[in-house]
Amino acid sequence: MKLTITATAPFDFDLSAKVFSDGDKQIRKYEGGYFWQVIRVGDKLILVSIKSLGNVDEPELSVEFESVVKIPSRDKEDIREIVSSLFNLNFELRPFYEGVKEDEVMSKLTQKLKGLKSPTTQTVFEALIDSIIEQQISLIVAHSLENKVIKAFGETLKLGEEVYYAYPTPRALASATTGGLRKCGLSFKKAEYVKNISKLILEGKLDLDKFKKYEDIGEIIKELDEIKGIGVWTAELTLVRGMQKLEAIPADGLGLRRCISHYYFNDRKISAEEARRTTEGWGKWKGLASFYLIMAERLGIRI
Repeated sequence: MKLTITATAPFDFDLSAKVFSDGDKQIRKYEGGYFWQVIRVGDKLILVSIKSLGNVDEPELSVEFESVVKIPSRDKEDIREIVSSLFNLNFELRPFYEGVKEDEVMSKLTQKLKGLKSPTTQTVFEALIDSIIEQQISLIVAHSLENKVIKAFGETLKLGEEVYYAYPTPRALASATTGGLRKCGLSFKKAEYVKNISKLILEGKLDLDKFKKYEDIGEIIKELDEIKGIGVWTAELTLVRGMQKLEAIPADGLGLRRCISHYYFNDRKISAEEARRTTEGWGKWKGLASFYLIMAERLGIRI
């Protein structure tokens, strides 16, 4: 089964999906012009495979989907909404480009990365758990640990000879043993954080989706920061990745600080405060601008 989705221009699918080029084929991957991932629609696991049909100025995507159970036509609209959210397809980039044009570095990067949109996780829960795992370690190590957690506790979808994994549910991680999470490489503290936060969600004591309706990101950060295991940086990263709150910025992260240093300070070591001052010029687009910096470094773009 398949459907076609038109995205708001400009949108460069290849550029936007490149962040997943190092992904695990059984979880989420971009390769050979195709991106694929297991999504959850109700109680069904569905593999979506996405490719571009259009171009940057007339973007259109083809989405093929399959499962081990029959997919009713009424689920097509849910699949459309999920895929649109995963790649932020309805987001209008032009106001962002206009908003950062006075910043010489960012203005040049937006020209070189025209059509790049930041991805969003299917659930806020996924963004939060990944952000906890990524605390104070390199992204390469963190992604390896995340994949181990997904394969240890996520549900499987077998299609022919291929096996794919969905992101674990709060119930699955709340039920996990600390030892089981430790075997995935998590520290004792992170294993406890993941378990306890999952339990709070399962028990109805923490509603992550409600934060999407908040207009003041400061209030979201304040509430999340009160939960053990979630600091300001983790909350900010969750806002950007899981809620499309692109005005937030995890400036205290070493990776982003390195990117700011490279493009703004000729690779001089800078403090978190210097990094935050630099981001003020990006106005309400801090989170998206930081994604552009990260992708620019990853792609080896020079200005």
